[in-house]
Amino acid sequence: MDLQLKDRHVLVTGASKGIGLEIAETFAREGARVTMVARRAEVLEARAAEISRATGASVDWIAADLGQDAGRERLFAERPGIDILVNNAGAIKGGPLEALSMEDWRAGFDLKVWGYIHLCKLYIPEMCKRRSGTVINLIGIGGRSVRPSYIIGAAGNSALIGFTSAIGAATPKDNVRVFGINPTVTKTDRMIDQLKARASHELGDAARWEELVDPSKYPFGRPTETGEIAALAVMLASTRVQYLSGTVVDIDGGQRWKA
Repeated sequence: MDLQLKDRHVLVTGASKGIGLEIAETFAREGARVTMVARRAEVLEARAAEISRATGASVDWIAADLGQDAGRERLFAERPGIDILVNNAGAIKGGPLEALSMEDWRAGFDLKVWGYIHLCKLYIPEMCKRRSGTVINLIGIGGRSVRPSYIIGAAGNSALIGFTSAIGAATPKDNVRVFGINPTVTKTDRMIDQLKARASHELGDAARWEELVDPSKYPFGRPTETGEIAALAVMLASTRVQYLSGTVVDIDGGQRWKA
């Protein structure tokens, strides 16, 4: 199926690794022009070159600290007029209320919650004015299946789910779509690094990390793959599903409904 994404300009934040990197490459494989954004210039440059070689697509990058107003404003000034914005940059620290400092709260909200909201505030009016554009917010199932052990994520992701639904209800009159995706536990580099550290400590060998992945704890016997999240994002970005806006799609294998 032709997703009608050829030559569309897609900006992906948090694009140097994990889900963001996979989304950037998947859009590039559909013929889109991709701008990758993250903090580390040297990593971005290498990843962009790899994707461009593999796909033949036009891929560029901008290093920016999206936890700061100035970083977000500079990004908008340097790359206005995009067709699709993918908000993905965000790392929220886990832990219960009593174990977390106010700095932990501020850091999580500055990058992810305020970061997503600010970029929407910058880009959506421009999209509405020209009557064309799509915003995808990668949020997280922790905003639906709230846990006291992930209290910042429960608060921040819940806020973004509500924000995405509200904005996505307002923009269709201007032919602009805003929707979200809530991934569950996903097999990213970060997850694997954490498992390797555990395996080194508990099993004496980091290479045995896969032994710590208990199939009984996951739908389909495994964590979600980054490629599955990317495929969903790219498919839903297509104008073939133009009527989708204000929705936040959970991709958790039904986990939160299990007794």
